[in-house]
Amino acid sequence: MPYTHYTEIPADVAERAARVRVVVFDVDGTLTDGRLWYAEDGRETKVFHVHDGLGLKRLQENGIKVAIITARISHPVSLRAEELGIQHVYQGQKDKRACLTELLDALRLAPEQSAFVGDDLPDLAAMRICGLAVAVANAHPWVAEHAHVRTRLSGGYGAAREVADLILAAQGKAEAERDRWL
Repeated sequence: MPYTHYTEIPADVAERAARVRVVVFDVDGTLTDGRLWYAEDGRETKVFHVHDGLGLKRLQENGIKVAIITARISHPVSLRAEELGIQHVYQGQKDKRACLTELLDALRLAPEQSAFVGDDLPDLAAMRICGLAVAVANAHPWVAEHAHVRTRLSGGYGAAREVADLILAAQGKAEAERDRWL
């Protein structure tokens, strides 16, 4: 049975996704639903979706690097990144474009080989230089209008997995991924 989940990827999006060698994710509103949770003692908690985690691991196991660039600093982000084996984690980044540029230089990749997944205004500058700009379903309209593609799922509810599946499909790796689980 052929892989049909992404049979209607627009040709320009498929071409862009086929070139991706690193996928960069914002956190709040992208890997989470965007809500901030604080305990009585002031500690912050975050909720991550297990489907997203498996998608990020599948990207890495298929030779695609995964990175996080976020403006906030949060211990739960560090824990989740460590759990998923994400080596490139940049917190407290007010200029995400500059951080992305430095990451690309360090990895010796061209901007066209990167994807950036975001949801709000601080993500726009980075999205504008990458090869594949992705807005999650719940992204601010100004962000969505600058994306090459918008997910069907919202941030924190499987959008990152959707991006992973799209990239693996565009690179001809989706069927092998599915078959390895059968």
